[in-house]
Amino acid sequence: MPTLPDAEQLLARLAASLRDHLSPDTALVGIHTGGVWVAERLHAMLDLPTPLGTLDVAFYRDDFGQRGLKSDVRQSDLPFDIAGRDIVIVDDVLYTGRTVRAALNLLFDYGRPGRVRLAALLDRGGRQLPIAPDFVGGSLDLADHHRMIVLARDDTGQLSLAMEDAGVSA
Repeated sequence: MPTLPDAEQLLARLAASLRDHLSPDTALVGIHTGGVWVAERLHAMLDLPTPLGTLDVAFYRDDFGQRGLKSDVRQSDLPFDIAGRDIVIVDDVLYTGRTVRAALNLLFDYGRPGRVRLAALLDRGGRQLPIAPDFVGGSLDLADHHRMIVLARDDTGQLSLAMEDAGVSA
């Protein structure tokens, strides 16, 4: 198995790449669950005045019929007007692009943002859709049978990465 990068170092790189590209009214919107954890940390690191938004894309996924509904569906929360606003969707691990596509569909149900960009803690390759991050903490090429997950490590919110083989939890 490949060596896992340090999630905190990826987070610092991601924050640095975002810092010079955000206006005061830029809104970060995290995708549940791992993307929200990353977005919470970025929001604090970048000291953004606009409240953090969250999206749960469970009902918007194109594989909803195959995967079914998870028991931990959360309510999406966008505590600001998105019309004309610069939005940065935050995902934890970018893989096929299908979660991001679902997030875009859900976001546009709330209105028409001025610009939407994508930030990912880790890009693991394997895209099935033409979606690419504008900001990324790091990249790692993995075989399709590997799955990367972001874990909240402790009460301080420090992040860590774990890898699973298909059907086996790490």
